[in-house]
Amino acid sequence: MVGKRFTVGFVAFLVLTQAALGQMAYKPRFKGDPARSIAEASALGYMRTVIDAQKAFKKKHTKYATSLPALINTGSFTRRMAKTDRGDYTVTFKAPSTTHYSIQLTPKTFDAEHRAFYVEENGVIKTEADKPATAESPILRPEA
Repeated sequence: MVGKRFTVGFVAFLVLTQAALGQMAYKPRFKGDPARSIAEASALGYMRTVIDAQKAFKKKHTKYATSLPALINTGSFTRRMAKTDRGDYTVTFKAPSTTHYSIQLTPKTFDAEHRAFYVEENGVIKTEADKPATAESPILRPEA
């Protein structure tokens, strides 16, 4: 009987802890961090990793990779990163030629903690709060 009470109490503690953690405000990971949530920080980190991998790929092959699997083991890009389902986000990678590429991360649900992101080979990340980001979207800036 004591074991059941302990288990029920422990589960209740975990549920309450998770609820409290979900309501805590996001703490920036570095100076100028533009993310509003852990999900956004992960999405932006993914984008930066792809950008770095593309730069390394171009340095080695004098052209950009035309697919995510082609980037595997380039820089910090891993096999798992080639999957387009990134949890809260879906990745769209386009490379119409070896001189141009774009990455679009679209949240599965738009809200205050899930904006859409877009970047091309110039490395400038763009964002939209309520629709998929494109080349015409505003540039992502750190929160003031």
